[in-house]
Amino acid sequence: MDVFFYEAFTEEAAELKQRLPAGVRAGFARETIQESGHGAPPARLISLRTQSKIPPAWFASLDGVLARTTGWDHLAGFPVPSGHLPEYCTRAVAEHAMLLWTALLRRLPRQMMQFERFDRDGLTGSECAGRRLLVVGVGRIGREIVRLGRALDMTVRGVDVIHRHVEIEYVTPSEGIPWADVIVCAMNLTPENRGWFGGARLAAARRGAIFVNVARGELSPANDLARWLDDGTLGGVGLDVYEDEPRLAVALRAGQGGFPLAGRPDAILTPHNAFNTGEAVARKARQTVEEILGFLRGHRFSWPPGE
Repeated sequence: MDVFFYEAFTEEAAELKQRLPAGVRAGFARETIQESGHGAPPARLISLRTQSKIPPAWFASLDGVLARTTGWDHLAGFPVPSGHLPEYCTRAVAEHAMLLWTALLRRLPRQMMQFERFDRDGLTGSECAGRRLLVVGVGRIGREIVRLGRALDMTVRGVDVIHRHVEIEYVTPSEGIPWADVIVCAMNLTPENRGWFGGARLAAARRGAIFVNVARGELSPANDLARWLDDGTLGGVGLDVYEDEPRLAVALRAGQGGFPLAGRPDAILTPHNAFNTGEAVARKARQTVEEILGFLRGHRFSWPPGE
């Protein structure tokens, strides 16, 4: 085969098959590499998402790896050419972050749990207008989150090591975290910021603040988030990403193990699905095919790690 796609869910695989030229031989698996049982690479070019772990012995048989993801941290240090897709789901992920914080402000999990009793006690929520939104990591997705927050009449500030956008008011973490009603993590994961929201970082948050992470789970250790929920520092947590997600995802699909925040009425957990709109899946398939064809011709990707 010319290319093999791992972690290709049904809708994505259908889009890819529709767009791949007839002369490109491709294989597909919805499983991760570790779930597939493959003892060797089925093609010299493979494509994956965030949950597959490439066995080190495979690299000698690979020409390249394309991640169908905006992030690239899981490609760091690969000894073969690798690439990612930074542009395809900016709006989709930003809207998912908004979905999580608005649902938590309105206590949606509790509302759903109390429907069978038609009980409204304890369900009084908050409107977005006038609330304070802090976006930590103001790259492509973070900037779109800023735009959506302003459209909801929220006061928005940003935290970033680089102040790219003149229209955004940047603050330091120590200024922003105690100020915010809603904190959204949209940071890239690096060795330096792993666990950034862990420890005492969120202890300074406004009591009852909402925390949302649509970036990488390693930035916000779940046990720390549970502790801040338990003592009332945080009023709600929305996560689309998780620590050690490859292990967690495989365990959950196998019906094994749990997650510290699962089943809580003050938490919303989604299965790394923020990217998954019809529009974004179509863009991802188009860009993936363009990258695959470009690599088969010239053995290079348009967006290597870090770009």
